[in-house]
Amino acid sequence: MQLADEVRYKAMTTDDLRATFLIEDLFQPGCIDLVYVDLDRAVVGSAVPLAEKLVLGTYPALRADYFAERRELGIFNIGGAGSVTVDGEHYELGRRDALYIGRGSKEIAFASDDAHAPAEFYLLSYPAHATHPVALVRSVAQEPTRLGAPETANQRAIYKLIHAQGPKSCQLVMGFTQLAPGSIWNTMPAHTHMRRSEIYMYFDLPENERVLHLMGPAHETRHLIVANKQVAVSPLWSIHSGAGTASYAFCWGMGGENQAYDDMDKIETRDLR
Repeated sequence: MQLADEVRYKAMTTDDLRATFLIEDLFQPGCIDLVYVDLDRAVVGSAVPLAEKLVLGTYPALRADYFAERRELGIFNIGGAGSVTVDGEHYELGRRDALYIGRGSKEIAFASDDAHAPAEFYLLSYPAHATHPVALVRSVAQEPTRLGAPETANQRAIYKLIHAQGPKSCQLVMGFTQLAPGSIWNTMPAHTHMRRSEIYMYFDLPENERVLHLMGPAHETRHLIVANKQVAVSPLWSIHSGAGTASYAFCWGMGGENQAYDDMDKIETRDLR
């Protein structure tokens, strides 16, 4: 997946924008699906095991003997109960649990407890320069950061799962945001962070509802209409904010220069165009 720069972006049609910044077809039953993004060399994907386990292999684009030879991997489960096996060690993941897998892990396999209610593993990977241990993160054990208010329709809870004060990683930062009932706006006021790219995976959105995901420079914004389990890729120069037609959640992941969650350049709402 090749992203456009800030100049080419201005002339893109709706179809161009969707083909360049939106991943629409992940979470296929019984499959591992991966997309290599030329933004901080991220790999975005999913694994939905049914009756048989799924094994994460290597791919020609990586030029590696195995997937995590030079990479770290974050896994976030948005489906039923399942498990991930890493070099013979077994990790049980419930809904909204996460797993960090460090560089050098050779054998990675996914399984569901029930093929009729399968686990749905969201995958986000970045290159890694050091090895850190595998870490299981239970979302129910995390104290969320609560932001927004009902009056501004942006009341939300932010759960940091893989971050600088949590499991050690090289550059991956990962978590999710849950919108409160009646709230629709996320990440508003908007911001950019030139030192890190960000990737949003929207989930828990009813089938016929959508999120209007705002993107682009603050002075020349565009939008993507995003459905459940679709992924919006946000380059360094772009805001990433959105409003839904119903309550929803999204998994956010970042990689780049640092792991400082608050390293962002805020934009006043009145300055958006």
